[in-house]
Amino acid sequence: VTAIGGTSAINPADQFTYVAPPPPAPTVTNVNPNTGPTSGGTSVTITGTNFIGVTAVNFGSVSATSFTVNSETQITAIAPAQA
Repeated sequence: VTAIGGTSAINPADQFTYVAPPPPAPTVTNVNPNTGPTSGGTSVTITGTNFIGVTAVNFGSVSATSFTVNSETQITAIAPAQA
């Protein structure tokens, strides 16, 4: 702060920090196909939003065999067995 008498000294108590908001949570709007054999192996296209930075894809409580984030709105995942 600057006034007629001078400028205040800089100290830790007067610092301001900008903090980026957290990214929005992903949403799923479609799963295609939405059925497959219990042996797994079905390639599934997941459509939705905010898929950048996805670290896991689950079918119920079972992790996908593998997955690829194609874009912010689409993931291709391989369904695990007995999902």
